[in-house]
Amino acid sequence: MRNWRGALVSTSASALPSSSSPSASTTRLRKMGNIKSATSLALLPFLSCFSSLSNSTRNKPKFVFDKIDDALKLFDRMVLCYPRPSVVEFNKLVGAVARMKNYDSAVSLCKRMELEGIRNGVATLNILINCFCRLGVLSFGFTTLGKMFKLGIEPGVITFNTLINGLCVQGKFAESVTVFNEMVRDGYQPDLITYSTLVNGLCKIGKTTEAIRLLKKMEQGGFQPNAIVYNTVIGSLCKDMFITEAFNLFFEMNDKGILPDVFTYNSLIQAMCDSQKWEEVKILLSEMGGRGIKLDVCTSCILVDAFSKEGMVSDAQKLIEEMIKQGIEPNIFIYTALIDGYSLRGEMDKARKVFDLIINKGYVPDVFSYSIMINGYCKARMVDEAVKLFHKMSDRGLTPNTVTYNTLIMGMCQVGRLCAALELFEDMVACGQVPNSMTYSIMLDGLCKHGHIHKASELFQGIQKNGFQLNIVHYTVLMDGMIRAGHVTGAKELFLRLATKGLCPDVYTYNIMIKGLCKAGAPNEAYELFRTMEKDDCLPNDCSYNTMIQGFLQNKDTSRARQLIDQMVGNGFSADISTSAMVVDVLLGDGTDLLCSGKVDTSEKITGADVK
Repeated sequence: MRNWRGALVSTSASALPSSSSPSASTTRLRKMGNIKSATSLALLPFLSCFSSLSNSTRNKPKFVFDKIDDALKLFDRMVLCYPRPSVVEFNKLVGAVARMKNYDSAVSLCKRMELEGIRNGVATLNILINCFCRLGVLSFGFTTLGKMFKLGIEPGVITFNTLINGLCVQGKFAESVTVFNEMVRDGYQPDLITYSTLVNGLCKIGKTTEAIRLLKKMEQGGFQPNAIVYNTVIGSLCKDMFITEAFNLFFEMNDKGILPDVFTYNSLIQAMCDSQKWEEVKILLSEMGGRGIKLDVCTSCILVDAFSKEGMVSDAQKLIEEMIKQGIEPNIFIYTALIDGYSLRGEMDKARKVFDLIINKGYVPDVFSYSIMINGYCKARMVDEAVKLFHKMSDRGLTPNTVTYNTLIMGMCQVGRLCAALELFEDMVACGQVPNSMTYSIMLDGLCKHGHIHKASELFQGIQKNGFQLNIVHYTVLMDGMIRAGHVTGAKELFLRLATKGLCPDVYTYNIMIKGLCKAGAPNEAYELFRTMEKDDCLPNDCSYNTMIQGFLQNKDTSRARQLIDQMVGNGFSADISTSAMVVDVLLGDGTDLLCSGKVDTSEKITGADVK
């Protein structure tokens, strides 16, 4: 137990308490209903489950101070008293100061107690360790632990819990596990708080498997996890979309008589909404109602957001109306989700009404709320309205972020206002917002699609000179622009440069190059590239086949077109409208080459192909 200073040494996740390996996925998965994507959820019967807001009351401790000076004056009077109050009373006073979050003052009082000859006990030193942990000076906390051993004072589980919690608060989860292992190895018995703190810490860093292991070890040690512990693990599993494991733990909870609460259901409902498992959402809401568990603001926010993203804005609106009827005021996150729903549907008048409503209610829309509105206006090609909102945002003291700029720049590019897009890009850099990969993709795409290849090339080179690592998307966008402008040679040079940059072309890159080469009257070179795709583990898709077949037909190479049609159909792909039209033209003209194969029933495979 003298190695506690070593607990601050960085450790790996392998420092977890040893226990049997986690059991395999349970064979008992209770199905929550058929997985369906419903157009209407019919969830409104459960909307009466809203909870009313209430405040819990607690018994007040003996020492409660409005000002720190009152506590310090009382300490002075207690020191001068004869006989002096017991150390227990001094500890209560110092504890009250610590609860006021005046940790520096609490530490000073502990030192004064020692100077005044008031004997240090485990309770006093525990308070001191807690203050050091709260102040972020954990090394002093461990030094105090060493002092306890030196004075012959036996630390208790509260001592170790305080240190473990302090480590977790600072994100030193591996070190907290080390302390736990040392604690157990030296014969100290962890309690429910010890396990709960560690489980929470492991879940926060995404080590849910280790948290489940600790949960099992907790039970082996005779401690029954409570709803809070289960909720922590279930929430982490749902966040990582381990839905089966989350429900298994949920059923285990129920089997052990540990009642789930609104937090448990919120995690599961969020996961089901994210997975679009609407039947399960209805079942969970029904179960909540049956158990008398009221929906809270968080539940409502999850549902409104899910409805809005699925385009079911009327359901989201009804849910909000029901909340208001129940006396629960929707928060800005709920209103923002509704705005997003209207924006996705292009109903900007309704989105603006909700946006103005939240301002009238006294809420202050943040950058995220403004960005959603700007995105909606841009998608509706109402860029002037988007610009007005952008300026209003700045007038209110909000700084547009990279997402806001990207959204507005894309909107300008879509309506052909390239000068405005470039001005926004320059303004973005001048304001200290760092362009990201998406920013550069938007700018290159906008310039290329509107024929400004020279400017796009200049921007491309400028980005490289600034040290930004361009990815395959940026190269593909510029290659596409070059081919559209008839600069196939330049596109080829850019394509050949990919290998030197350590970039692998994807199927979109190959398709663009194949199309460009075919368009330039080089079907043989295009076909070589087509064959290279499989060698590079980039399998051709339907677009690849259609582009290559069209290239052969355009260059009167019906023989290879026929062979590739066979291969395309054999791989489960079908002709698109352009390919089908070209085949029909050949058949009606001089299409004997397509018909002369005795091995291929072209009438069935070509004319019978699904037309996309």
